[in-house]
Amino acid sequence: MKRLYVIVFLVIAAAAALGLAIAEHSGYVLIAYKSFRFESSLWASLALLAVLWLVFWGIKALIELVTTSSGVVNPWSRRNRSRRVQAAIEHGQLDLAEGRWASAQRHLHRAAEAERQPLLYYLGAARAANEQGRYEESDNLLERALERQPQAELAIALSHAQLQTDRGDTEGALTTLEAMHERHPHNVQTLRQLHRLHQQRGDWPAVIRLLPELRKDKVLPPSELAELERRAWGENLSLAAHQEEGGTIGLQSLNSAWQQLTSAQRQEPQLVLAYAEQLRQLGAQVEAEEVLRAALKRNYDSHLARLYGLVRGSDPARQLHTAESWLKDHPADSSLLLTLGRLCLQSSLWGKARDYLESSLRVQRNPEACAELARLLAQLGDTQRSNQLFQEGLGLLDERLLAAPLPVPAHA
Repeated sequence: MKRLYVIVFLVIAAAAALGLAIAEHSGYVLIAYKSFRFESSLWASLALLAVLWLVFWGIKALIELVTTSSGVVNPWSRRNRSRRVQAAIEHGQLDLAEGRWASAQRHLHRAAEAERQPLLYYLGAARAANEQGRYEESDNLLERALERQPQAELAIALSHAQLQTDRGDTEGALTTLEAMHERHPHNVQTLRQLHRLHQQRGDWPAVIRLLPELRKDKVLPPSELAELERRAWGENLSLAAHQEEGGTIGLQSLNSAWQQLTSAQRQEPQLVLAYAEQLRQLGAQVEAEEVLRAALKRNYDSHLARLYGLVRGSDPARQLHTAESWLKDHPADSSLLLTLGRLCLQSSLWGKARDYLESSLRVQRNPEACAELARLLAQLGDTQRSNQLFQEGLGLLDERLLAAPLPVPAHA
């Protein structure tokens, strides 16, 4: 209220001052230009200017009001077009995230056609079409994206390759990625998708050829790259061993693939395990025993020790003695105890075999040890205990199968 009083007082004071000024002298204004002549008092001229300013402001406000109203009412106005495009973008992105593919394709296609930078909307629409099995429409949308934004060729091609992979067209995806790899040899995403596709296709030699580039361009973390390298070489050994099933050529191919590894790689337990396992499957038991014995002598590994019990060397007694020499340093290794039990079974040492297998089971309940001991007890006449161990082994095997993750479909 105090402020209101102050304002009223100031207005009255200003009006009084203006009245005094007008009463004291009316002033005189003359504007003459050629034949035009305007004469008036100063205060009347000022009042006229104020009226003209108010008229100008009113006309301007009216024009803005009419323009805004027409923009709201006219469905084809820029304002309404912009609102429709924004709504299409919002609905399309939400539909895409929630898996409503038909609606997502329709909204994102509409947004892409209206936007100046439509790449992301075309890619989303193409994915939605691909999810519906409309592969031709999906490819057409990507071609349209390339027409609108040709500088985004790499991004469009990578999306195309992923969509081809999702639909099961790994051959087409490989062609797309190889073309992009040739044009952009150091692009990290291209290399990442390419090595994953080679893995999915089981083309491990191609993965091996790609390893130097993966390392040079730092596509994967060092630990992940090292694991990929071990797996690739291990799978490559398996492929080499099966080029000719069970024949000499298969053994030669396996040895040739083994020699391609570096000296350091040939000492890695995982690769030694893969090589020895392939030798065993090809019937080269003696060679497998020698490889495992040399590797275990360099560096003991529980997985290698387990496989050592599945191969037959040239001298079973020496093989058993060698395995027993490891027991001093690894008395609680269930895999080694299982191996010793198996080697004793090969040499018909039933009592020692039973002791080793019982010890293995005391350290860890293992279905393999259960099965080996059950076979031995059945041979020795202890049928009841044998059946119990067979049942336990089957239960342990079921637990392993239930704990293992289910395979992921290729399109997931």
